[in-house]
Amino acid sequence: MSFRTIEWKDNKVIMIDQTRLPGEEVYNEYGDFQSVAEAIRGMIIRGAPAIGVAAAMGVALGAREIVADTHDSFFQQLSNVCDVMARTRPTAVNLFWAIERMKRVAETHRDKDLNAIREILKAEAIRIEEEDLAICRAIGKNGAVLIKENATILTHCNAGGLATAGYGTALGVIRAAHEAGKKIQVFADETRPWLQGARLTAWELMKEEIPVTLIADNMAGFFMKKGEITCCIVGADRIAANGDTANKIGTYSVAVLARENNIPFYVAAPVSTFDLSLASGDEIPIEERHSREVTHLSGFPVAPEGVKVRNPAFDVTPAKYITAIITEKGVVKGDYLKQLVALTRQ
Repeated sequence: MSFRTIEWKDNKVIMIDQTRLPGEEVYNEYGDFQSVAEAIRGMIIRGAPAIGVAAAMGVALGAREIVADTHDSFFQQLSNVCDVMARTRPTAVNLFWAIERMKRVAETHRDKDLNAIREILKAEAIRIEEEDLAICRAIGKNGAVLIKENATILTHCNAGGLATAGYGTALGVIRAAHEAGKKIQVFADETRPWLQGARLTAWELMKEEIPVTLIADNMAGFFMKKGEITCCIVGADRIAANGDTANKIGTYSVAVLARENNIPFYVAAPVSTFDLSLASGDEIPIEERHSREVTHLSGFPVAPEGVKVRNPAFDVTPAKYITAIITEKGVVKGDYLKQLVALTRQ
């Protein structure tokens, strides 16, 4: 990879500013947990796995900031740090998974002195980042076998290196197929209103010299009907026990179009994205964001002032539209309820 999404360096968190891509490749430094929380909330870093890594590093930074004379005081303040991180974005379950993992590690080592606990939390955050890279490569390897020679793949939003610690989930599958020597090309839809497909996915694929064609969101059906798309691959922010999947707004529409045109629709995601506490996608909380994201484009108004706006950031694709879920532990098809539970126990 020719860029780093996020890393821990000299007791600071370094992130590429995704709001400034593709025009500028800028890396920001964060030395406190509050600024990491704002970076997550402000979409400087986004994508479920990347948000999880950022949350873990934010907790580690917060632990370093805590001034406490007793373990009780330290852990009370650490709980407050975790609460701040948890309030950043509600839909991506990896955020909460990472925070809970950091909490468990701290509690496991409660008998150690506070400086040792701080160092343990730092090491755990870095470990989560390193694990994510390995997980995404495994997802890529497992998914690449599903990609046929000369495939044209439609992807929605950005589930690449920018959405993870560096390799990608949906784009990880595409990368792995490309690295295996398969001749493929990608259709990236623009993904309004944040244009993650236009700004980020196209940028990533061009850096990797993987052939990519940018289309507007409402063009997918046209190209599917013409037979120019052979499969769809997307990422996920949360997957319920029955396989219903929350992903960037517009994913559901792509899945329905794919079914209508007999095109395989794949979801690529780590096991940490499963939320087996939710029976179905109806229970997944959907983040609604500011109206200005819809009414303005790069600061310029594109709608009448005062118009009523709805801006859900995600939608839920029912499991019946999903051909398979690609994970680091294997590919799941059919009975998602049974197979997702089995994967989490491996």
